[in-house]
Amino acid sequence: MIELKNISKIYDNNIVALENINLNIQEGELVVLKGVSGSGKSTILSLIAGLLKPSSGDVLVDNKHISKLPDHFCSDYRRDNIGFIFQKYNLIPTLSVQENILLPLVPLNLGEKELHVKLENVMNMFQIEHKKDVIVKNLSGGEQQRTAIARANVNNPKIILADEPTANLDEKLSKEFIKILHTLKNLKKTIIVATHDPLFFNLDFVDKTIELHNGKIICS
Repeated sequence: MIELKNISKIYDNNIVALENINLNIQEGELVVLKGVSGSGKSTILSLIAGLLKPSSGDVLVDNKHISKLPDHFCSDYRRDNIGFIFQKYNLIPTLSVQENILLPLVPLNLGEKELHVKLENVMNMFQIEHKKDVIVKNLSGGEQQRTAIARANVNNPKIILADEPTANLDEKLSKEFIKILHTLKNLKKTIIVATHDPLFFNLDFVDKTIELHNGKIICS
């Protein structure tokens, strides 16, 4: 489903973020990208999302050359296929829970009934429906995380990309997030988690753990 072929990424200041990366991820797999900060994990997520172009090599998703898409087609690709879970949630603090969750659907011009169904489905799934009218800045960290996860799934994406998703959570909330990941895997989502949190490294439902160091795969 996702294939990185001979990928290198060099930034303008000649910093090598990735060097000759080859990676295959099958549909429905949960893959953990393991490594310290600066190892290249987030760059891989950005390449899969079409947010970055590789300096060389190719990124394919469902046999489509994502790395060669013009920017406006990349936006459509992300809208239709990708759900993001960010380290710092990236919620709008002055909007309510339901307003934040609905933001990815704004470009689709859906009818009110369809919006309501999608909203109710994800709020119930991730147990945040009781907070739907609360302004996000008034939520706890765990509630903000659930809101962010609901937003990432409101358009039923095939691929979930999670970048250091437990970095701002305590151990209890981190374990709750891992249970949510298990739920998403059971829904046949393809999930890629970039993390250095050891809680992820021995989970029995993780299909692959890829270790990166200085932009290279050193263990898989």
